[in-house]
Amino acid sequence: MATTVEVLAEAFNEVGTPFIVGHPGGESVELMEAARQRQMRFLLMKQEVAGGMLASTWGEITGHPGICLSTRGPGAANMVNGVAHAFLDRAPLIAITDCYSRPTYEIGLRQRINQLAIYAPIVKWSTTIDARTVRQQVRRAIRTTTTVPPGPVHFELPQSETTREAGDYTVEPPLVPNVLHPGPDRADLKPALDVLALAKRPVLLAGLGIFWAGASADFVKFAERIGAPVLTTSKCKGVIPEDHPLRAGCVIGGLIERNLVNESDLIITVGLDAVELQPKPWPYAVPVLALSSTPSLDAFVPANPEIVGDLKLLLARLGEWAPEGTYWGERAAKNFRKQVDDALNVPSTGLSPQRTMEVARAVLPRNTVATCDAGASRLLVVQKWQSYGPREFLTSNGLGSMGYAVPGALAARLAYPDRPIVAFSGDGGLLMAAAELQTAQRENLPIIILVFDDQEIGLIRVKQEIKGIPPHGIKLGGVDWEKLGQTFGADGIVVSTEQELSNALSAALKNGRTAVIGARIDPSGYVAQFNALREL
Repeated sequence: MATTVEVLAEAFNEVGTPFIVGHPGGESVELMEAARQRQMRFLLMKQEVAGGMLASTWGEITGHPGICLSTRGPGAANMVNGVAHAFLDRAPLIAITDCYSRPTYEIGLRQRINQLAIYAPIVKWSTTIDARTVRQQVRRAIRTTTTVPPGPVHFELPQSETTREAGDYTVEPPLVPNVLHPGPDRADLKPALDVLALAKRPVLLAGLGIFWAGASADFVKFAERIGAPVLTTSKCKGVIPEDHPLRAGCVIGGLIERNLVNESDLIITVGLDAVELQPKPWPYAVPVLALSSTPSLDAFVPANPEIVGDLKLLLARLGEWAPEGTYWGERAAKNFRKQVDDALNVPSTGLSPQRTMEVARAVLPRNTVATCDAGASRLLVVQKWQSYGPREFLTSNGLGSMGYAVPGALAARLAYPDRPIVAFSGDGGLLMAAAELQTAQRENLPIIILVFDDQEIGLIRVKQEIKGIPPHGIKLGGVDWEKLGQTFGADGIVVSTEQELSNALSAALKNGRTAVIGARIDPSGYVAQFNALREL
């Protein structure tokens, strides 16, 4: 009969995740060995939080739950931010923490914290593994973590349970449920079709639910059918190729997008999750039609009607039955793109962040997968970098955590072994995850890291300046990016001109090794760019 850890490893492998990531404790070694015997990799991270972010991003890209683990106590506490990313960025993840066996937990104090209580607010389900019920627990976990909206679950794994004989089912349910979603007929969609028939200038707002449903192609066909300009959330970049004439840009919660939206006579939200938007009241009086796989419970968007069903089938039917639109969409999208470009093209005395992005997009191949850290540079990356397919742009938006770009890029390398991977990070964000350069080298996961080196925590400096507060407590600087990369066996270079940047990116592509490119940028235009694009 199989042991507890053998049941777990077999399930993880069968569900489509051939590795475990994290920083183990003494109670993890049996699970690691069960995984090794099934040819599963173990990726040793230098920080548990990075392991959580890597595993979460794998889940986002593939739809298969990532698996991360930590030791009890300090490891479990340090992994919290990675699990919080999975929770607020809607990623399927199974997070495993070691724990004492019950008798030890009851009498001991050292490294004893209530891990179930710590994780409860940021997971969909938390449970302590028991050998007698582990088969059901892992099946419930897989269903819970992958059911939309996806999110993390937490396993507490006691030392006493790892090698015990696992209990068995009389009849074992499938590991992944076989769920069928019958499609809607025309009568079911009459409320939506009636609203669409009245609209002359609809605008589409695309959210994560389109990815969860695997409905990107159906979404594009629907947009083309009704001729609507498309705004996406930053998590949904690439849902429509960003050189498509109907692609307008990204919603960032600023004034600039309100001109486009207020020109419309119907807002159609598709797969939108309120966690993707800025936490501000909904600013539009324009009628809203919502299409989604799950009902909205937050009452954030005043949709009427709200059509709930299998989003892929809904979009496919509406792509056939919706009235054909006018050609206002292409004109509106083009005008919006120009407004954004004009707002970002502020004067610079050196290498500007906007030109940094334009050079990167010109040099890197079309199929490059990009990750992006939080911070001041993110505004430029979101607007200037173009993605052409689903899940080709990855960022921490719901949580908005720094330190994401590098572990996210390592996950992208695992998922896309033959495509270029670039991580866009501020200097502060990279310093939070610099140790994972060693992971990239040791695990042979080459990535290109482009660092926006403004020698400060730029976003906080922007907020200080807007509020009339002198810069204080935000200076970085003093990092030799060339030596930092070389310390971990990677390539490193510092650039300060567009030509140097172009040459460095070309060399990194050719060499195929992990490369750290420190771009000395002029951040003086950030305040003007933020004032033009976004309310702070």
